[in-house]
Amino acid sequence: MKWADKQQDGIMTGKKEINPFLKQVLELGPPLAFFFIYLRLRDDSFLIGGTEYSGFIVATIIFVPLMLAAMGILWFLTGKLSRMQIFTAFMVIFFGGLTAWFNDERFFKMKTTLVYGFFSLIMGIGLLQGKSYLAYVLDEVLPMRDEGWMILTRRLCACFAVLAVANEVVWRTLSTDLWVKIETFGFPIALMVFLMLQISMLQSYMEEPDRPQKK
Repeated sequence: MKWADKQQDGIMTGKKEINPFLKQVLELGPPLAFFFIYLRLRDDSFLIGGTEYSGFIVATIIFVPLMLAAMGILWFLTGKLSRMQIFTAFMVIFFGGLTAWFNDERFFKMKTTLVYGFFSLIMGIGLLQGKSYLAYVLDEVLPMRDEGWMILTRRLCACFAVLAVANEVVWRTLSTDLWVKIETFGFPIALMVFLMLQISMLQSYMEEPDRPQKK
């Protein structure tokens, strides 16, 4: 499907655009809130229902509804959520719940490994089938020829695999403080820089959006 056709489909299904700054706030706000809440509570312990919880656990419990609220607002304003956003939200709820239920911070730390690992696995399955599942998700906002999508998918598949392994090494060998900082800033920045470099290197595969003809 061509870029112009997808744009028309977006109009037909009622998808709405919002201010990019507000979109970034809704997407990045909850992780940043988790970071600052953790910094505030990390040295404290809380007795809830007869069970003692660390500041990390309490920060995780607060983070889950914050993220759900932000995603709800984003869905209300745009009328859509990406599959990646929905999957990530499910993982946060599931592992956040396990973290609180078992009072064990390791579950929430492993969540990042499984999210990155799942993305890498899905892309890898698509590549084995000769397809780019990444194109199905991003082709609407990043029009590019099939050859470019295959290259980007292979590289991003490897990148997510590396991030999954890196998260395992970080949370198993370093302090919780360092893991929170790397989880909040290190991994997202590394992924953003990687994507920017790839898009710059794949400019020759980009397609120009179809322009409406003048009457």
